[in-house]
Amino acid sequence: MANSTTVTAGATSRSSIIDYIQLLKPITWFPPMWALMCGLISGGFSPISHPWLFIFGMMLTGPLVCGASQIINDWCDREVDAINEPDRPIPSGRVSESRAFKFAFVWSLLAQLWSFSLGIWVASATALALILAWAYSAPPLRLKQNGWWGNLSVAISYEGLAWVTGAAIAFGGHLPSVDILVVALLYSLGAHGIMTLNDFKAIEGDIAVGIRSLPVQLGPESAARVACLVMLIPQLVILALLQTWEHTLAAALVAILIAGQLLAMLRLLKDPRLLAPWYNGIGVTQYVAGMMVTASALGGYLV
Repeated sequence: MANSTTVTAGATSRSSIIDYIQLLKPITWFPPMWALMCGLISGGFSPISHPWLFIFGMMLTGPLVCGASQIINDWCDREVDAINEPDRPIPSGRVSESRAFKFAFVWSLLAQLWSFSLGIWVASATALALILAWAYSAPPLRLKQNGWWGNLSVAISYEGLAWVTGAAIAFGGHLPSVDILVVALLYSLGAHGIMTLNDFKAIEGDIAVGIRSLPVQLGPESAARVACLVMLIPQLVILALLQTWEHTLAAALVAILIAGQLLAMLRLLKDPRLLAPWYNGIGVTQYVAGMMVTASALGGYLV
């Protein structure tokens, strides 16, 4: 890129542990950790009954796998950040490009090695999540440049694979049951809509650097409608499955949460660009609450 010279190649004496923690972006760890907890609970585990497995799983999906994806993204976006966020550790020179790449590689390797302690299917899910993390940010694929594929890769990693990881831990490292796999996949697909709403905050920046997010491709109004449908349809399928499996209470709770989201969506569609952050606080909270309700039903905690 033309602005590549603005990235400082060598780390300065100011480089510290805080800079490396900043590359890990701890604020982003919650979604996969929540999905992992849903997976564990869907497999019949609880934080009280198996505290160490909860801790090991949380470490894997949050600081390790999600953290690795954030380092990779910062390294791959270092030239763009030199324009938009020059105070970030890499463009500011506090962490050199070479050290950041080594950090991303070593952290990815550490995540994979950690996963083997939890079973082969956990290790398999971790490997796929790490592959998607590199494919999302790094050339030649750089999936983030297209909202359809980029959002799908993040949704699968942060929701589906994290859920499967938790369930696999609960199943002693083995492949979870089909009903758990189906639910994890459906919530992953729905999370694609959440990722689309997150893109509303960066429309101008995405246009400037050539990232074809759905708000850029479709326009804010159409993208918001697509996001709402993508979030609603998988949840309606899950609601039908809960009823089929005779989880009556869970189905009722999920139906209430879906109704709440629908009301919030009707307001969102009036002004998507303005109200997307509001919906992320109201609607997405109900979405992830529904995940836990469904997990509790699968794990035998709700009828």
